[in-house]
Amino acid sequence: MSSFDPGELPGVYRNDATGGEVVLGPDGVFSATGLSTDGHSGPADFSGGWEFVNSDSSSDFVYLTVKGDGLGQIGGIQLYPTGRGTLEVRTPDKPPSLVLKRVATP
Repeated sequence: MSSFDPGELPGVYRNDATGGEVVLGPDGVFSATGLSTDGHSGPADFSGGWEFVNSDSSSDFVYLTVKGDGLGQIGGIQLYPTGRGTLEVRTPDKPPSLVLKRVATP
C-alpha cells in the first residue's frame, strides 16, 4: 500500500531551469510543454492521459500515456513523486534527469 495520496497529484509542475511544465488534470488528462525527459532530446510539447501506479515491486509512479506521436516512438513516461510536491524522471542507478516542482496556479 502506498503512503502517497494520489488525490494530491493534480496540479502544475515546473522545472525552473528549463521552463518545462507538466499539468496533471483531476480528470486523468495531462499536458506537457517544453519538456525534455532524457537530457539528450530537445524540448517537446505533448499530451495524453495519466494514472498513478501503486507498484508492489518498485517505487510508486505516475504513468503518462502520450497521445499520438508526441514523442516519436516513446509511448509513455514515468514520473516518481517524492512526497514533497516534486515529481522526478529517473533512470535506474542515476540521479533524476528532470525534477519538476509543484507551483501555485493563479
